Amino acid sequence: MDPVVKKNVLRAQRNELTEALIYEALAASVKDGAHRKILARIAQDERGHSALLKSISGEEVAPDRVRVLWYVAISRVLGLNFGLRLMERGEDLAQDVYDVLKKDHPGIEQLFLDEQKHEKELIDMIDEERLEYIGSIVLGLNDALVELTGALAGLTLALQDMRLIAIAGSITGIAASLSMAASSYLSAKQEEGGKDPLKSGIYTGCAYIATVLFLIWPYLVFPNVFGALGMALVNALVVILVATFYIAVAKGVSFRRRFAEMAGLSLTVAAINFGVGFLIRKAFGIDV
Repeated sequence: MDPVVKKNVLRAQRNELTEALIYEALAASVKDGAHRKILARIAQDERGHSALLKSISGEEVAPDRVRVLWYVAISRVLGLNFGLRLMERGEDLAQDVYDVLKKDHPGIEQLFLDEQKHEKELIDMIDEERLEYIGSIVLGLNDALVELTGALAGLTLALQDMRLIAIAGSITGIAASLSMAASSYLSAKQEEGGKDPLKSGIYTGCAYIATVLFLIWPYLVFPNVFGALGMALVNALVVILVATFYIAVAKGVSFRRRFAEMAGLSLTVAAINFGVGFLIRKAFGIDV
């Protein structure tokens, strides 16, 4: 066997064995019986794939224990759906290696059919509350980012006082979070057979408040208002980055497009409000 091909076979063999251990660990930890059975069956298939690749490579491989711990932890913290989709995104066996192997090893083609089946089953089987209410969370995050980055930019130039900006931003943010939570509650209440209105409102409000606190803290620790504003904008980009990555993985959508759209919107609103703050400061002769 070509050394490069063998190296890739061994890598795929280790990957299959590692994922078998991940699925087994998750199957042992999930409460839903249907999910447990599917995970256990997939784990068994993954072990079969590893055994097939072992018969081709002729060598034993050790699983990646660190990767097992990582994906199990990710799945427990961020949700089973997110952890499994993230893991599936990392699966690959080079196409050229596949083309070489399938000529002499028909079982390789079934291996890939199994992988496609696993992906579909995983998408269909997961029904987590955090995904059901992800729209409410995104609503809170997006609204807080757009409104508060703009408000903070305007307040920074208009007031140029750290404590006043922090107080005004906090009041604005908390009031807006309650308003958004109420709106989300009323919107969900109008949907028949949809989300629980109270949970929808809570998810939206909590996401909004968490974003508000993350954006405002620089005004409590930085010595300069413009440095604080710069850090607040960096924080906004961090929130957008994390939220967009989570949604992209969990929902299987484009990361780059969503990130560019949300980042562009937030920064544009901040720039406009920065200009508004300048005009207000000049028009009213504010000197704090």
